[in-house]
Amino acid sequence: MIKHIETKQELEELISKGDILLDFFATWCGPCKMLSPVLEQLDKEGVPFQIVKVDTDEAPDLAMEYQVQAIPTLLFFSEGKVVNRTMGYQRKDQILDFCKK
Repeated sequence: MIKHIETKQELEELISKGDILLDFFATWCGPCKMLSPVLEQLDKEGVPFQIVKVDTDEAPDLAMEYQVQAIPTLLFFSEGKVVNRTMGYQRKDQILDFCKK
């Protein structure tokens, strides 16, 4: 299940539990709306990482902390650290490649 978070504390708790794909998005963003079903499909297929979403309008301090300059921005966390970062719409195969360790 895709989790929506708003605080640094929630994010840190999830990061401590395993690999995470973090999607910074906004409800008004066209490319974000295109990306959402791709993430939902990945989640249903049972990927080996948690998918987490942060609405930049609801959590601007998190977006600032991770230097999000455009949305959607995807960050992949492994072992508590950001190991990959990309911006813009991504296809399913691109996301799977992006999330390889």
